[in-house]
Amino acid sequence: MTRPMADKVATAADSTKRAVTSIDVAARAGVSQSAVSRTFSVGTSVSDETRKKVMRAARELSYRPNAIARTLSTRQSNIIGIVLSTFENQLYPVVVEQLSRALQLQGKHTMLFLADKQDSDSAFNEILSYQLDGVVIASATLASKLAKQCADMGIPVVMFNRATDGTSTDSVTSDNRRAGQLVGETLIASGHQRIAYISGREDSSTNRDREHGLREALVTGGMVLFAKANGNYEQAQASAAVVKLMGEAKKPDAIVVASDHMAFAVIDTLRYTLHLRVPEDVSVVGYDDVPQSAWLAYQLTTVAQSVEKMVRATVELLMTPAAPGEGVSRNVVVACTLIARASVAKRVRA
Repeated sequence: MTRPMADKVATAADSTKRAVTSIDVAARAGVSQSAVSRTFSVGTSVSDETRKKVMRAARELSYRPNAIARTLSTRQSNIIGIVLSTFENQLYPVVVEQLSRALQLQGKHTMLFLADKQDSDSAFNEILSYQLDGVVIASATLASKLAKQCADMGIPVVMFNRATDGTSTDSVTSDNRRAGQLVGETLIASGHQRIAYISGREDSSTNRDREHGLREALVTGGMVLFAKANGNYEQAQASAAVVKLMGEAKKPDAIVVASDHMAFAVIDTLRYTLHLRVPEDVSVVGYDDVPQSAWLAYQLTTVAQSVEKMVRATVELLMTPAAPGEGVSRNVVVACTLIARASVAKRVRA
């Protein structure tokens, strides 16, 4: 009967034990409290000898820094929110990984928000509740309204891989217009004469600029866009779009698709539903150069976005926010390249 009572006493004592603070660590290590703080803060300067003393004292006292307490004292959470509406596009796992690593080097951490495609208000309320130091928006459906909501509250915002007209929000994009031109020029040079386009979201800047560039290249080459169907950045819709295009009496000899994500569905549908050969019967070009585009099953010719450069530019904008009230957006446009693979054939002009 005495042992359970002893356990209760021990538990009660443990629960009232005072938490170890940075002051305790400083006293044990024989250094200032600010030296302890610098030791556990990324990007700050502290001598090797001081660091060793602090870390030894922290181990002896079982001390762990309290990020929440630091947030209360500095009024900075050191957290950057990343807002997506979906992970279906294989580009975004790559983006999130690289962005998270780059921000960690700046002493920042990331919090991922998978927002409802139509509900910016719920995403905004969550962002406010975490006192984020900045937000990266990579959702086409939420970009404009959510960016304005955050900016109105003084939260630094960068739109990634998209831009909105008529706002003062910073953005980082690929040169999508030039990308469209590159695709058009490549297909014309390889002898294609009936070039169709499967679009993404019609209201997204990426889709608009890619289509614009493609049409410009075709006009320069003495051609016009042969046909168009909407894929809306959805695989099922892209599959239906290619069935529609190939169901016409006169069919395209090349299909440009607004994203690799949709292009994979287009190739699968061409091969296994319509029993056509890629690229012998029809060539296919995508955008993004996600890792799967190089797989032997697809060997997709595609436009590569420089994710590394785009991430670097995004971090720079977040770490150096514009002064309040400037009202001028900073728009970084990163060059892209065409990656030629086996999904495009050489055609003999009739």
